Amino acid sequence: MEKWTDQGIVLSARPHGEGGAVVSLITENHGRHAGYVHGGMSSAKRNLLQAGTFVQCDWHSRVSENLGSYALEAEHGLSPDIMQDSLKLAALLSACSLCDAALPEREGHAGLYHGLQALIEALEGEHWGAVYVMWEISLLRELGFRLELDKCAGGGDVATLCYVSPKSGRAVSKAQAAPYKEKLFTLPNFLRPESARDGEAGNMEDILAGLKMTAHFLEHWVFTHHSKGVPEPRVMFEERYTRGLSSTISRRDQFL
Repeated sequence: MEKWTDQGIVLSARPHGEGGAVVSLITENHGRHAGYVHGGMSSAKRNLLQAGTFVQCDWHSRVSENLGSYALEAEHGLSPDIMQDSLKLAALLSACSLCDAALPEREGHAGLYHGLQALIEALEGEHWGAVYVMWEISLLRELGFRLELDKCAGGGDVATLCYVSPKSGRAVSKAQAAPYKEKLFTLPNFLRPESARDGEAGNMEDILAGLKMTAHFLEHWVFTHHSKGVPEPRVMFEERYTRGLSSTISRRDQFL
């Protein structure tokens, strides 16, 4: 009998068999790992299997290669700050879906477990948007795709980094980018070296620029060979954030 105990965060749950569910977790010590939960679709266990729920998990199987079964116990669920804010909830579902779709199963990623934990904690506060973008950059790096945002790809002035190359993922200074800046992504202020050191939170325009940038690299680096492409919750989150920014600008213009 193969078995282990760990702590994890629910990424997804899908119906399987007679009222059961196959549940995918990101765990501290066993990576992204799936298991069968008996009665997982019952009303009694529905809240337990919500994406973002922290759980204590016991997994067992006759042989390690099998799906195996989970016994789960909730550590704590989502806070009202997240559950009652549709944009924060969309961000959480986006992050969970990215982990579920991008991470190889049973491959250790303790850093991503703790990173997702930190993101969920940040979602309970006000300035979470920049944290989300930086979390996606960390996800890219964990998967072997590094954005180089602290120096200029063309040897230009670090103090004037303003753009990012969509091909290399490297930052470009204002002067070096001038001839072809229309083809580049805008580097959000909160990701520029001086602002990053100061812990700048970023405004909604900056955060949306960051989301568009990371979406490009997720699509072309991580999910380019996936048949389904970038997970739908990630696409929906960016669309929702865009609508939220448009609404904010409209309200602001009314008072000018």
